[in-house]
Amino acid sequence: MTTELRIGFAYTAAAYVLWGFVPLFFVLLIPTGPWEIVAMRVLFSLVLCVLLLTVTRGWAAFLAILRDRRLRWLTLLAGALIFINWQTYIVGVVTDRVLETSLGYFMNPILIVLLGVIVLRERLRPLQWVAIGIAAVAVAVTVIGYGTVPWIALLLAFSFGLYGLVKKKIGPRVDAVSGLTLETMWLTPVAIIELVIVAMTTGITFGTLGWGHAALLAATGVVTAVPLLLFAGGARRIPLSMAGILQFITPIMIFLIGTFLLHEPMPPERWAGFILVWIAVVVFLLDVLLASRKGRRAAPVELV
Repeated sequence: MTTELRIGFAYTAAAYVLWGFVPLFFVLLIPTGPWEIVAMRVLFSLVLCVLLLTVTRGWAAFLAILRDRRLRWLTLLAGALIFINWQTYIVGVVTDRVLETSLGYFMNPILIVLLGVIVLRERLRPLQWVAIGIAAVAVAVTVIGYGTVPWIALLLAFSFGLYGLVKKKIGPRVDAVSGLTLETMWLTPVAIIELVIVAMTTGITFGTLGWGHAALLAATGVVTAVPLLLFAGGARRIPLSMAGILQFITPIMIFLIGTFLLHEPMPPERWAGFILVWIAVVVFLLDVLLASRKGRRAAPVELV
């Protein structure tokens, strides 16, 4: 393994591990509600990004992106999708549905493949169709056996999957810091409206529950930005297949936290849904490994 590959592996794995611990952080913010948490996450992420752009002298690149009409619209769409993802995720965490959020992130890579077929007209290999079919059965089992649609899992999977497609359309022209700055900048009016509504209803908790709690809310910016920057620095150094396999670190950690630390219930019907999703994930990873091995065998040998 080359030095560049080792660095990419370390950065990417670190990002997924940090995302895996995120539920414990947001649990610490209770009794703050999910709407205030997301609003604070947007505002403090924007503050941190502005500081990073200043320190790294990235304002010229940021303004160049801002002048591009297509990139403005794409980053606005990306911001809307990540807002839906953040809001859904935090609602799941603070309402004791952490396990359902992990189900969504287990389903996400498989859903991204399906979106590639629907939106990008990509062709699937047979094992990929099998994985998608098993995942669909898993959702059906959850709905029938558990008596409810796992809307948090589905919203998380679809919002992040679509977010990935938009980021693919944006491409390398937008760096991680500029992209997050634009996305949070577009979301700032929404965050302010959220805070006004919270202030008029349940009341804002920021600054009313002590300095420790206020510091935790302010830290949402760091908790948001650091994994994204690590991921951006790592994913460009390693093969996509490796990044895809490492992605399952996050839902595995979230599942373990929800089951063994937060003690969320796991009735038989929920176990059935999870087991089916895990089977789909195994099939999906098997396809990735087989395709990667076949690609290496087919690669031409360079003569020096």
